[in-house]
Amino acid sequence: MNYTNSQIKALIVEHIHSQRDRKILYRRMVDGITYERLAEEFSLSPSQIKRIIYKAEQIIFQHFPG
Repeated sequence: MNYTNSQIKALIVEHIHSQRDRKILYRRMVDGITYERLAEEFSLSPSQIKRIIYKAEQIIFQHFPG
């Protein structure tokens, strides 16, 4: 299923409490920034970025209806 940017943003705000993780998700899911670029921006490794995004996606999409 495809989600609109508005739906993604609303889910992130509602279910992700860490400000850093919200910013990472916005940049990845809305702006389409690569894991490597996010790692540079947030001073993390690409594998840390991938873990943050994976866990957050599990949280937000379990709450999405349908």
